[in-house]
Amino acid sequence: MKKFFQEIKADIKFKGAGPGQKLTESVGEKAPKEKPSQPTVRQPRQGPTNEAQMAAAAALARLEQKQPRARGPTSQESIRSQVRKELRAEATVSGNPEALGSNTASEPKEEGSAHLVVPGVYFTCPLTGAILRKDQRDARIREAILMHFSTDPVAASIMKIHTFNKDRDRVKLGVDTIAKYLDNIHLHPQEEKYRKIKVQNKVFQERIHCLEGTHEFFEAIGFQKVLLPIPDQEGPEEFYVLSEAALAQPESLERHKEQLLSAEPVRATLARQRRVFRPSPLASQFDLPADFFNLTAEEIKREQRLRSEAVERLSVLRTKAMREREEQREMRKYTYTLLRVRLPDGCLLQGTFYARERVAALYGFVREALQNDWLPFELLASGGQKLSEDENLAFNECGLVPSALLTFSWDAAVLEDIRAAGTQPDISILKPELLSAIEKL
Repeated sequence: MKKFFQEIKADIKFKGAGPGQKLTESVGEKAPKEKPSQPTVRQPRQGPTNEAQMAAAAALARLEQKQPRARGPTSQESIRSQVRKELRAEATVSGNPEALGSNTASEPKEEGSAHLVVPGVYFTCPLTGAILRKDQRDARIREAILMHFSTDPVAASIMKIHTFNKDRDRVKLGVDTIAKYLDNIHLHPQEEKYRKIKVQNKVFQERIHCLEGTHEFFEAIGFQKVLLPIPDQEGPEEFYVLSEAALAQPESLERHKEQLLSAEPVRATLARQRRVFRPSPLASQFDLPADFFNLTAEEIKREQRLRSEAVERLSVLRTKAMREREEQREMRKYTYTLLRVRLPDGCLLQGTFYARERVAALYGFVREALQNDWLPFELLASGGQKLSEDENLAFNECGLVPSALLTFSWDAAVLEDIRAAGTQPDISILKPELLSAIEKL
């Protein structure tokens, strides 16, 4: 090791001894000095031409439209990031940094941006018709249900039971127990013991008392809370006792029971936010708000439950296609998707959907906007892939998240009839009220 370091030191001294001399040269003869090199003038790099920038933008648009089939979302995202970096560098060299923003698809922006094509994800209250934000849904629906008690207390109490209590298994157990109480009254109207329900009964406390809305339901259908003496007990006990007026109308009790059993939770429905745009070269560019990318804790739990149910249902026999579809479900990141359909006249029909909704929902959405909604048509994804209305595929299984541009195409037979009639196939097909509200993208 010592010898190794000595060799390194000797090599350093040798290199620092200066330039060597030939043996034929005299000692006093100096080597000719090299002429100082002229400083090179660095030419500034020319920026990309307009044609090059347009080609780059077109390549990025194709990349944005490409569906992630073979590669996962990570590699796709890295490709997009690399392309953005290259375009940003080219724009900086050309001295026109604004060019990047005009040629590339923007990142998701926060709500309030003037360029958002949709302000956010909104919902419609089924009771009042009010348009609600995501964070307003539960509070506004609760208010609407409580206000409904003044007009229909039976229906309001049923909605309260199914909506305010989140544990669906506990709700089902409580509802079935109430139905059993009402069945006993219906089958044995003369038996007084079936018309009285002890509030402190263990079954009542564990299954019914713990649920919001159950007490309001008993009072709405004719039960009255009274104190009754108990044999061999000092103090009275609290009971629900069915009134004589309610007992005289057994068909009403039966109807209320069926309503209670068949009811579902009141949930706000997703607002489509339908908009129609004029033909635009920006059709494939989407500026989405943060609502399309964030999942709440409740939404994550629901997604996990849906996946577990699907795996359990398909665990016995699954084909290769079913396994591939299951793998795609595992990659789901989005709850909502913004879809546009380019119509024959170039206009764009836009709407918001759940990412797990089926393709048939988009067909129905388009059909509602047509003047002649009975004519058959097709919807094509990027690359000409036909989306069949009958195929039970969700948008996230087709790669149509968080946004996508599709193309409307007439059925071949319809297109032939249109041409035979001498009509141009690219005429406007939307309802007049939609065309009157057309916007610029």
